[in-house]
Amino acid sequence: METNKLFSMLGLARRAGKLSMGHDAAVGAVIHKKARLLLFAGDSSQRLKREFNKLIEKHNSDIPVFVSEITISQIHYACGYKAGVITVNDENFSKKIISLLSDIS
Repeated sequence: METNKLFSMLGLARRAGKLSMGHDAAVGAVIHKKARLLLFAGDSSQRLKREFNKLIEKHNSDIPVFVSEITISQIHYACGYKAGVITVNDENFSKKIISLLSDIS
């Protein structure tokens, strides 16, 4: 049930233009300090996670990072784009998605 709410919120954020999906877009959002939440798919690679952790440290960002249980395919279903990493670039969307992720865990 909560995963459906998470998928709906991700889709809504996508339609509002508040997501940066995929490696390059997420890197840009972190570098330009637009990202309010960094979300990894559960099946994304360890190399990708290490790369973003180093990027966050390098730019002294205090972005919350979540490794979710949702897969890349589920993200594709919810947002229409296959991505292993997503940044949420809006404070309100990020708070709601964090609360939904906490409920799922």
